[in-house]
Amino acid sequence: MSTDVEESTETATPAGHGLDRSGNSFLGDVWVNFKRWNLKAVRNPFVLVVSLVQPIIFLVLFTEVFGTVAGSAVNQGIPGISYETYLVPAITIQVALAAAITSGIGLVNDIENGMFEKVLVTPMNRTAVFVGKTAAEVFRIAVQISIILGLGLVLGAEIITGVVGALGIIAVGILFSLWFVAFSNTLAILTRDQESTIIGANLLQFPLLFLSSAFLPLSALPGWIQTFARLNPVTYGVDAARSLMLDQDVMTVIEVTWFGGTLDGVVPAVVVLLGLDLAFGALAVSLLSRASSSDVQ
Repeated sequence: MSTDVEESTETATPAGHGLDRSGNSFLGDVWVNFKRWNLKAVRNPFVLVVSLVQPIIFLVLFTEVFGTVAGSAVNQGIPGISYETYLVPAITIQVALAAAITSGIGLVNDIENGMFEKVLVTPMNRTAVFVGKTAAEVFRIAVQISIILGLGLVLGAEIITGVVGALGIIAVGILFSLWFVAFSNTLAILTRDQESTIIGANLLQFPLLFLSSAFLPLSALPGWIQTFARLNPVTYGVDAARSLMLDQDVMTVIEVTWFGGTLDGVVPAVVVLLGLDLAFGALAVSLLSRASSSDVQ
């Protein structure tokens, strides 16, 4: 039995004259899995580094290579805004998307090496297993988004709403990531194959990014892309983060005037993302709950 297995199951089974808190409570099971997945990431940081390096490359290349051309299109919709400031919210969402892909890869790795089967036969609550794993990934996504925001400031971007806005952008990135975390875990459970999970998740990443308002305003895109972008979760995540970055309503898909100012661009997107999170999260938890040792052999 591997060290990871021992660490994750030791506190989930009877020991001495009583049970550890993880054997008695949902939160204890969540904590056990939160620690295990963070330890696993520390021991194998390659995937985390890759998921962060790609968005950094996009941020640097797009601002340096396409900044002048794209900046003119941006200024037609939002006068006086630098392309760096416009682009950073999109890169934070890209970070969330790329990091969420690694969630399914981690789970399918557990399935392939037999760790998932061992977790299933412990007395841990299976919903808590998924929640703890997701919490660990959310923590890492928050750190990665913070790095991107810091790099964006170095490159000349401006967070007009300051620290509060930066925290809001991190929260939106986390909220956006949850549905794709659930989706990638669903792929892992269904395919039980690392290569298939990677291909399936990555196949969606770039169409979702480029067929959205991430890099250019919707008004500057062809009509068919605008139609797709209005149904694209990335558009909602980017518009919410961008509204917080610029301290103004830049939501172009849902027109709301109930709250006034920035919140008109944030609240509709948050509602849409929450709906996606609940739908995909319920699906992932349902599949995880129905999994059995025979399913993953």
